[in-house]
Amino acid sequence: QVQLVESGGGLVQPGGSLTLSCAASGIDFRDNNMAWYRQAPGRQREWVAVFGHSGQTAYTNSVQGRFTITRDDAKNTVYLQMHNLTFEDTAVYSCNCFQYWGQGTQIPVSS
Repeated sequence: QVQLVESGGGLVQPGGSLTLSCAASGIDFRDNNMAWYRQAPGRQREWVAVFGHSGQTAYTNSVQGRFTITRDDAKNTVYLQMHNLTFEDTAVYSCNCFQYWGQGTQIPVSS
């Protein structure tokens, strides 16, 4: 059974930083692309970043230069380091691998 478990969410002030983790079981990230998505209140889910199975990364324009996606093969875990957070980053963040999704972790950016 495949499971993706996110952690690291929580309230953060504008300009702050946070790192999300997505730990996988039952699937090997090294064989699949792994992505982060987010859904802001009242908006559709949007793609945020991807870590390709070959090690390539890509980001949506709004987070380029502020977010970094990394992978720890030994832990089968993918991370999303987020810096200089803004109100517009408030959302539920979910990790995705193939057709599998984590439960989501909420990040409210508020002063």
